[in-house]
Amino acid sequence: MQSKKITLSSELMYLVATVVLAFSVAMLTAADFGVSMIVAPAYIFSLKFNMFTFGQSEYIIQAIVFILFCIIVRRIKLIYFTSFLSCLIYGAVLDFWRIVVPLFNPDLTPAASIPFGARIALFAGGELLTAISIAIFFRCYIFPQVYDFFVKCICEKFGINKSRFKIAFDFSFLLLALILSLVFFGEIRGIGIGTMAIVCVNGVAIGAAGKLIDKFFEIKPTFKKLEEKFVI
Repeated sequence: MQSKKITLSSELMYLVATVVLAFSVAMLTAADFGVSMIVAPAYIFSLKFNMFTFGQSEYIIQAIVFILFCIIVRRIKLIYFTSFLSCLIYGAVLDFWRIVVPLFNPDLTPAASIPFGARIALFAGGELLTAISIAIFFRCYIFPQVYDFFVKCICEKFGINKSRFKIAFDFSFLLLALILSLVFFGEIRGIGIGTMAIVCVNGVAIGAAGKLIDKFFEIKPTFKKLEEKFVI
């Protein structure tokens, strides 16, 4: 007999996923094996233009992705802008973690000062939390930050497999990060062996995390009328 699933609030899990995702990105950045390919363009942008924080650079890159999404779907709805609101929250929380957690602040704790084993643990934990948070986003009706909003909505609109499309989306951002790094610095920065590992496992890890979530939990809206507003 199958055990009863635990019901979780979609609205609450959206907030949890936002906070966890920002935390996981801060972990991966501190590990210094190379950041996730999705955040790599914003990270490289922040390295070049240090008047912008990592989180603020995310606003710029995600705004571009948002405009691209509207062009592809050939429409703009006011509700779509909640994905950029998610981006604003995520960016602010990311900067918060990097300020309040000394281990995540490169000015206080350079990566070279962190024991190698601890860096590996940071990387593994960061990737695990990233996969879990994105899997949660895919099961919430509130639009996630623009990257995941783009993947979720394009797949739902055109009937594309999310895991496969996520992998393709990740590779496109890896290519963009490589181009920006070479143009800005003439060398590769922010991308390393960890980035390559994430490229290979991220889509699969998100799919596995989603299956595990579906096995034990059911994410349902607390405000059903509000859910009706979030239509692609």
